[in-house]
Amino acid sequence: MMAAPIESLLNEICESEDPIEELKSLRTAVLATPVSGLRQAVSGARLEIIFGLLNTNDKEQIEVCVEILSRVLQALEPIQLAQNYKTALQSGLNHPNDSVKVLTLTQMGRVAGHAEGVSQMLNSAEILCDVIECISVERIAVAKEAIAALSKLSNTKAGLDVLFHSDLLNKMKDVMLTSDIIRYRVYELIVEVSTVSPVSLDYCANSGLISQMLEELTGDDVLVRATAIEMVTNLAQSQHGRQYLAQQGIMDKISNMINAAESDPFSSLYLPGLVKFFGSLAIMDSPQQVCEKYPVFLEVVFSMAMNLDPTLTPVALDTLGVLGNTVEGKQVLQKTGEKFTSVLKRISKVAADGATELRVRCLEALAQLLTLPVEQQTDDLLLLTESWFNCLSSQPMLMIRNISTQPFPELHCSVLRIFTAVGCQPWAQQLMMDTPGFVEWVMDRSVGTGKEAKDCKFELVGVLLSSSSAQEIFGAHNYLKLKTYLNEGPYYINAVSSVITEGAD
Repeated sequence: MMAAPIESLLNEICESEDPIEELKSLRTAVLATPVSGLRQAVSGARLEIIFGLLNTNDKEQIEVCVEILSRVLQALEPIQLAQNYKTALQSGLNHPNDSVKVLTLTQMGRVAGHAEGVSQMLNSAEILCDVIECISVERIAVAKEAIAALSKLSNTKAGLDVLFHSDLLNKMKDVMLTSDIIRYRVYELIVEVSTVSPVSLDYCANSGLISQMLEELTGDDVLVRATAIEMVTNLAQSQHGRQYLAQQGIMDKISNMINAAESDPFSSLYLPGLVKFFGSLAIMDSPQQVCEKYPVFLEVVFSMAMNLDPTLTPVALDTLGVLGNTVEGKQVLQKTGEKFTSVLKRISKVAADGATELRVRCLEALAQLLTLPVEQQTDDLLLLTESWFNCLSSQPMLMIRNISTQPFPELHCSVLRIFTAVGCQPWAQQLMMDTPGFVEWVMDRSVGTGKEAKDCKFELVGVLLSSSSAQEIFGAHNYLKLKTYLNEGPYYINAVSSVITEGAD
């Protein structure tokens, strides 16, 4: 139905010397037309009109044309774009306006992700050169789309050959010379390509760009060093990436960097990255192996947790949480004995009286450390989580619940997450039952009225009931009340209190 108005609007635009109003009408028409309808409505030749109108200094006209093309080009198959709009796309890559570049690169990404489209793209070295050049554009949105398009291109062997076995590799190396920032954008592309498969990693390694990036780990500029560590951590996300890094001796190098950081006054700029690297490694491989092979990792995490540095402590808390969320991680931490007990006491103290943001991080870390799903529960592990909980304070239940009464919704939700973490563990249920007023507090819907608080409370009740020990420990009366709460849902409003409220009005 919209095909006729779109056609007539395109005719009007053709005939107008100042077509901005007609373009706005066309924008309205194309946005109101389903993509399937646009396929019939816009013929190939007609789109050239809109592409042509991008050649102006009028920002408003460019903006409207970009919105029209963003919508209309979705209706075309990637192969149609590659075959019929090569010249228009190349012009778009060289357009002075960044939003035109983003539009063009998004479409190039669609072509690169299409089997037939890729072969068309690979035959256009000039266009690929322009895409690489876009990595050096100041605006990050342009660079991100260029990286995404080139990364998709590398999903095929033919794409890898063109990028790494032709003049395009030299083009990438030239672009890297622009600045530190642009050099790291190219590294970002290289890491993205490397993580796809061992074959793509070989191409990147043979280009010399990965070893160049690894050398920057120990460069003089600490900010560059911090970015290099982030890139290496991303490379370690794949198993073949980790194997490569191990072969290059990078794990040992990063362990040595952690050792040396103590005497470096600028280490707080890159130490969090080093810790995240090993934390990520421990989770993907084995907490025990990583912590045993690189003992300095846990030592520095404990030190960072104890020293309350606004930059380092949050990273240490997150790392401990992620590590202690696994059974193997819990066992590794337990083996350190008094060292970890001291850290737990420190975390508990900060959770009780530190700065709000840090308190939330402490509570979230404790929730992860104390989590032990039913299927993982053994007598030894239940004893472990109980001993950790008990070392938080002389009265941990009251201490944690008192935090939730303070006027910070985020603290209230974090407290509920701790109770949810231990809620299916029999020792914790017994503690809850033995704490006067605790079960009533859980079921009191007037406590914590925000949506997140209601959701957290509902999750806690669900976890309490999921345990086979719940009925026996809480007793039939409380168990039935909890069941009723669960059946009523998180947002239930008591009818009596509603009537009272209405009466007050």
